[in-house]
Amino acid sequence: MYCRAMSRQSAQITCHSPDETCAIAQALGPLLRPGDCLLLKGEVGAGKTHFARCLIQGLLEMPEDVPSPTYTLVQTYPGRLGDLWHADLYRLTDIGEVEELGLLEAFETAISLVEWPDRLGDLAPQTALHLTLETAATEDARQLTFEWSDATWDARMKELCNGGS
Repeated sequence: MYCRAMSRQSAQITCHSPDETCAIAQALGPLLRPGDCLLLKGEVGAGKTHFARCLIQGLLEMPEDVPSPTYTLVQTYPGRLGDLWHADLYRLTDIGEVEELGLLEAFETAISLVEWPDRLGDLAPQTALHLTLETAATEDARQLTFEWSDATWDARMKELCNGGS
């Protein structure tokens, strides 16, 4: 793995295998706190669900299967650091459903992971950490680009990069 700061509020990590991608997710997990939101962007097959699954499994109180919430839209889990919410908004048909799902409250009280965050529109938390996953040089390689505007992420992302490089 190679991590480099692209600017003061962005970093890029190249992972050469699904295991390396999982290791980054599991390193990020303990840095999250209730009220944190991770917005996962990328094309179909980019690894959003794999990343979310690894992060969640690393924070669960009791090991359990972590299915994709593609059809249920939201899955919740009791985590060691607080409740975990995993949302896949690909099938969201109306922005009003975001409130119906309880996501707005979860953004304040839980650790939230949201796939297809473009469906949130203006409801996306301003303090969220954005992660874009892209395929890289080989089929299993991924380019992870983290971006943030809230200063609370500065030290945590520095810790992630220093621990993952």
